[in-house]
Amino acid sequence: MMHHRRTFLADMGMGFTGLALGALLHREGVAKEHHWSPPTGQPHFTPKAKSVIWLFMNGGVSQMESFDPKPMLNKYGGKTIAETPFADAQDPEKLALERLVVPDGNGNQRNTLYPLQTGYRKHGESGIEISDWFPHLAKQADKLAVVRSMWTTDSNHGAQTQFHSGRHRNEGDFPTLGAWVHYGLGSLNENLPQFISIGKREYWNKRDGHYLGPSHDAVPLRIDPKNPLNYSRPARAFHPDERAIGENLIGQLNTIRGVEYPDDPALTARIASYELAFRMQQSVPDVVNFAQETAETQELYGINQPHSKQFGMQLLAARRMVERGVRFIQIQHGGGGAGAWDAHRGLKANHSKNAKAVDQPIGGLLADLDRRGLLDETLVVFASEFGRTPGSQSSDGRDHHIFGFSVWMAGGGLKRGVVHGATDEIGFHAVENRHYVTDIHATILKQLGLDSRRLEIPGRKRLDIDHGHPIDEIIA
Repeated sequence: MMHHRRTFLADMGMGFTGLALGALLHREGVAKEHHWSPPTGQPHFTPKAKSVIWLFMNGGVSQMESFDPKPMLNKYGGKTIAETPFADAQDPEKLALERLVVPDGNGNQRNTLYPLQTGYRKHGESGIEISDWFPHLAKQADKLAVVRSMWTTDSNHGAQTQFHSGRHRNEGDFPTLGAWVHYGLGSLNENLPQFISIGKREYWNKRDGHYLGPSHDAVPLRIDPKNPLNYSRPARAFHPDERAIGENLIGQLNTIRGVEYPDDPALTARIASYELAFRMQQSVPDVVNFAQETAETQELYGINQPHSKQFGMQLLAARRMVERGVRFIQIQHGGGGAGAWDAHRGLKANHSKNAKAVDQPIGGLLADLDRRGLLDETLVVFASEFGRTPGSQSSDGRDHHIFGFSVWMAGGGLKRGVVHGATDEIGFHAVENRHYVTDIHATILKQLGLDSRRLEIPGRKRLDIDHGHPIDEIIA
């Protein structure tokens, strides 16, 4: 019966639409065979948020010089940890300290605390402490829910993938949070992709769908109205009649292939991409065209400043996507190699430069979403794969640090102007309300109205830690 229905669709010349429907019918057959209900595209319960803007800082942002300042580092800077009241931070029972061990110039090793490289102040009515490297974002302090007690397990930059998927790279490839959202929820705008990625992604963090299938990978987008998508424009100009003939032929060939190989996820994804590409050719360039934005708005995002122009354009595009119903916008800052925030040496120069590039755009995004009434239904996330050590490396840097770091979120039904969790007095260990990275995922899914356990598919049961636990203390 299933085969006859697909053949009928092909014979009717329904092209791309017929193939897409055939794939859906096949999925229904798999669901019946496994007594499994695939996602309907509807939330499982009433959502508080519609969209997510995921801002990821590649390389590892220092928690001490951003959203968890530690004045004790100034008081005891230059001393070994053993010479301070925090000597028990070296206790093997509290996890390893080897990444704080650096040469002292005499062939010996010592654990030397490194002073803060910038000042900090309390901001807003909430009094959240934020470093002086983020003055524009600090003005939005009363919109933030800061989680200062994150931890992870990958001490190298594969942690970028771990933060997105919840699994260590040594365990294999697993769907990212954006892919699960794309898999679980229906479209809010049929003319735009529902999952978009902006910015460079390293090879270990290149894909999203994995066992959910390539159709759940993010669509990469450039902020260029003339060429925003790969292969979205022909290599040379074609007459409309010629183009229509080509599109019709591709449709017929793909329909035949789809009937012959209904179980091929790559083919299904490719056809879905073609369908969407036709609709996007007009809609996507409009999203990244800022001609209708006022000078005041562009200035708010820092587009008029060379240091913040690129990131500002990306975030302004993100706001325009949210307005048009895009579900999940994933923006990578400083991607490539280890990541721009990786400050093993020269931390002051590194972080001050990177913060200057992102601070005004992020502050502008929060202000702009709020004044347009979009922040309540949009969840903005600021994350990095791990933090950095309280001790020095290469005399003026900090190494990777997985035992305690910070993430903040804003909007989407979360409380405003709150801090949750804590690290110890030197920013080494998360000691209060500790949260593994999937707790961020669980919080986001809850606000979108999704139950991750109801998204599981046959043969792919997830570990309990994969699901995480919503951070209810920051949910309004």
